[in-house]
Amino acid sequence: MNIWIDADACPLSIKEVLYRVANRTKIPVTLIANQMLRVPPSPYIKALQVPSGFDVADQRIAEEVKSGDIVVTADIPLSALIVAKQAWVIDPRGVLIDQSSIEARLTMRNFMESLRESGVQTGGPNVFTNKDVQAFANQLDRLLARLIKLT
Repeated sequence: MNIWIDADACPLSIKEVLYRVANRTKIPVTLIANQMLRVPPSPYIKALQVPSGFDVADQRIAEEVKSGDIVVTADIPLSALIVAKQAWVIDPRGVLIDQSSIEARLTMRNFMESLRESGVQTGGPNVFTNKDVQAFANQLDRLLARLIKLT
């Protein structure tokens, strides 16, 4: 099992949670981004820089992920690719995305995108809070406990 992070837009506080998880569980964590990232020295943590370009990091994650891996991303189209590979997706706010929820998320994303394209101001995401970090950490702990129990 590996944990992959769509690191370009992942909040630092979530990365820090994942660094602690990597060292505690000895599960490899890989951050993928189009910029150079500094990560703490650890045999379980690495960063991969991909070339700049639209969805290049997402494509790399989709290529690398295997069934049973975990991906941390807020990107809905990437989440759909990951779920199709029978891997797990957790968004940075702690929402577990799986086969039962991905279709609804894709539909809502496409609807909101069509509204924005037609000129409707839809606003941005809510401010990221400590409560979101805690929800993420709790969801990740529950998922890891379930996956480790299965192996």
